[in-house]
Amino acid sequence: MNHFIYGIDFGTTNSALAILDIQTNSVVKIFSTPSLLFFPDEQNPRAPIVYAVGEAAVTRYVESRMQGRFMKSIKRVLPNKSFVGTKIAAKLYKAEDLVALILLFLKKQADEFLGQNITTAVIGRPVVFDENPEKDQLAQERLAKAVRIAGFEQFYFQMEPIGAAFTYERQITREELVLVADFGGGTSDFSIMKLRPEAINNPDRSGDMMAKGGIYIGGDSFDSDIMWHRGTPHFGRGVKEKLEEGKWIDLPLSYFTNICSWEKMNFLDSYKWRNTISKSYFAAGRDYRVKNLLTLIEKNLGYVLFKQIERAKFGLTNQDVSNFAFNEFDIQIDESITIEDFECAIIHKNLAKIEAYLQAFLQNQNIDPLDIDTVFMTGGTSYVRPLSNIFTRLFGPEKIKSGDNFNSVAKGIAYSYPVVAQAK
Repeated sequence: MNHFIYGIDFGTTNSALAILDIQTNSVVKIFSTPSLLFFPDEQNPRAPIVYAVGEAAVTRYVESRMQGRFMKSIKRVLPNKSFVGTKIAAKLYKAEDLVALILLFLKKQADEFLGQNITTAVIGRPVVFDENPEKDQLAQERLAKAVRIAGFEQFYFQMEPIGAAFTYERQITREELVLVADFGGGTSDFSIMKLRPEAINNPDRSGDMMAKGGIYIGGDSFDSDIMWHRGTPHFGRGVKEKLEEGKWIDLPLSYFTNICSWEKMNFLDSYKWRNTISKSYFAAGRDYRVKNLLTLIEKNLGYVLFKQIERAKFGLTNQDVSNFAFNEFDIQIDESITIEDFECAIIHKNLAKIEAYLQAFLQNQNIDPLDIDTVFMTGGTSYVRPLSNIFTRLFGPEKIKSGDNFNSVAKGIAYSYPVVAQAK
């Protein structure tokens, strides 16, 4: 009889699978991968579709000279009601089909490690996929379908910040009231729990879970902010086109909102866009910035562009000035970003929304920041300095702790198996 289950954190940026030995209640191995997919253009119609996952997706994307379908931040598509599917080599892929490819990749590695086919898992989900309840429900239903496609017969959902709390609990020596802040690519999630080392094997933790909440803002939102403020002017934002004699209007706003959003860039109709933008290029007097937009779409440069944006963002973690540089084909971007500009002019609106949500979250639970013993911050976006500064200011630096920012959630989700299995 199998005595292992998997804890899976399917993330916007990275995904991880933790193998839990349920006899010893210990994690024995973790597998992780960037949440990326690549489908080469050239496919054999009589053979299964060829694709790559994670780092291999990046390698194949580069080797193919960026010819093919490269997909990032697929998790953000789950609550999108308007997304029915996308055709790849004449096959329609629904959102759950794309997610299942990443889950299968992790499951195959773990099964091979154990030499067993494990069909039971705890699946992490954000507190909110979307702030619209109908869209949130759709996202969980799609994720459930993906889990079944990946070969899991029995599975349970667990909130990601609660999973992170179970990981932190194994580090403490006394009871603590802990605020867990899990910052991913798509969402910022919070939970407040009473944690105590003697409770780690207790299957009933209902009395310890005090509150959970979240907001649909994450690391991708900050990347989009940088793209909007420092990227889109290089791709024609602010340029006017001539529709008729003497009448000039701004280029359509949709050009720029779409290239700021990965869940939209993933599924751009390149043929349609090329035609539309080509017309704008000539109507704008062949402005080089509109040509840059055409090149971005035609050459499939979205991923490499956003990698440079991400590099600039994380460069500000320990530096006061970072550089957003991009030089591909005829596109040349060289933007200096200071920490002051980043915090006060670029991401200030999303920062304010996160802080306002956090303040309301605490007030609704009648919890004063002084009542919190520890703030456990996890997730890759927790490295963003202006974001971490909010927590330092509210709670004090001595209360801020962090763990493995990329695997804490997967481990805790696996640890939560006795809790979710009993609740079921």
